[in-house]
Amino acid sequence: MDPIDAAFAALSLQSKPNYTQTAMEYGIDRSTLSRRHRNITGSKADGYKSQSFLTNQQSNMLVTYINKLTEQGLPPTVAILENFAQEITGN
Repeated sequence: MDPIDAAFAALSLQSKPNYTQTAMEYGIDRSTLSRRHRNITGSKADGYKSQSFLTNQQSNMLVTYINKLTEQGLPPTVAILENFAQEITGN
């Protein structure tokens, strides 16, 4: 279990959250724990996911397409990749 998830579980058992003590127990920055627990900020992974244009499945399709073109001796250009990305996203 990720330390932050374990800390969240410990906080849920407390009637009044003690962020300082819990953060020290799990080796997490107190302000990070407090902000994440109060839903003020999210994880970096969630932030990166919200900035992504492609889903994981679409990214895998794009990589497969690039590998296929490269194996055929046709290195894809930026325009080819843009067109394919637009095609798989429907934009």
